[in-house]
Amino acid sequence: MDYQLLALTIGPAISIAIYVYWRGKLMREPLHKLLKAFFLGCVSVVPAIAFELLFRKIGVKASPDFTRTVIYAFIGVGLSEEFSKFFFLRKYFYRDKVFDEPYDGITYSVMISMGFATLENILYVYVYSKGDPHNIALARAFTAVPAHATFAIAMGYYTGVARFKSKFPVLHLTAALLVAMIMHGSYDFFILQRSYPKLAGGAMVSLVVSVIYSLRAIKLHVAHTPFQHR
Repeated sequence: MDYQLLALTIGPAISIAIYVYWRGKLMREPLHKLLKAFFLGCVSVVPAIAFELLFRKIGVKASPDFTRTVIYAFIGVGLSEEFSKFFFLRKYFYRDKVFDEPYDGITYSVMISMGFATLENILYVYVYSKGDPHNIALARAFTAVPAHATFAIAMGYYTGVARFKSKFPVLHLTAALLVAMIMHGSYDFFILQRSYPKLAGGAMVSLVVSVIYSLRAIKLHVAHTPFQHR
């Protein structure tokens, strides 16, 4: 077995998950809940793929057609993947008693997303790979995996607000899904460019903006944890 390739494939997502867990160090989450979230993230790949294949079947996919590319990036990929993750976050953790502070929204959202990113990486590296799998794993370690983390942090931030700070939780839960979808769609729109290849560089700009936004979201929830002064 190529252990170096395996480490490149699964290591980035696990490292990000550990970092986000560490940032919530004032109140550690139960390990079995974190593992459950990671596993459900892996499961969420299945409906996401099903939705994406459905869109492709009806002709909505990346192509020289600008409109189809936009729809595919934001709905076929962005909404499909983020809704799949959001479903498990909302159903299994939002009302769980361990979800006891706003930052937990980020923690569980990221764990789900990193489970998703891990299985997705495995598929891209070991199944879909058409080039050097090491190069694919390395490239995704610095692009796709951090991108998934930023989308998850945004989703988790608004989920935490909905659970503890909002008089209109449905509004913030909707924002949790829509903001993640827009961030994801923007990133993928640039990645999928065929008619205007020079726009592909916009994906990195989108990723950098998302990282800055995410770090700010983490800082806000960490600063306002109710457990800070215990």
